[in-house]
Amino acid sequence: MKIAIINGPNLNLLGKRETDIYGNMPFEKYFDELQKKFPQVSLYYYQSNIEGELVSELQKLGYTYDGIILNPAGYTHTSVAIGDAIAAIRTPVVEVHISNVHAREDFRKLSHVSGKSVGSIFGLGLKGYELALQYLLSTGK
Repeated sequence: MKIAIINGPNLNLLGKRETDIYGNMPFEKYFDELQKKFPQVSLYYYQSNIEGELVSELQKLGYTYDGIILNPAGYTHTSVAIGDAIAAIRTPVVEVHISNVHAREDFRKLSHVSGKSVGSIFGLGLKGYELALQYLLSTGK
């Protein structure tokens, strides 16, 4: 099974930025742990701070991967294009957010991604990625 994890803007700073919200672990280290925990899965990781690159990556992977775990970060609340890209592809997408966006500023409660995704996980820290991966594995989607 091939699963992609796509992270949006500023998530390249995990472990450095707002550690009270996002924790102390760089995502690359967490990704290594996921690969060790799920050796039967071909995992791929991509991160970009640029909206169009995220759309292009979704389109590129959206017909060849078995699942995509997407944390669009700040683009969640502003990018109709990312939502449209999810709607256009065949691969199921699980939306993941490290923080509980519903417990933060009001503008973060709007998601252009949730309605196009098969499910959403909020506020469980990095564990949300593992839970999304387990979901995709259990459903075969």
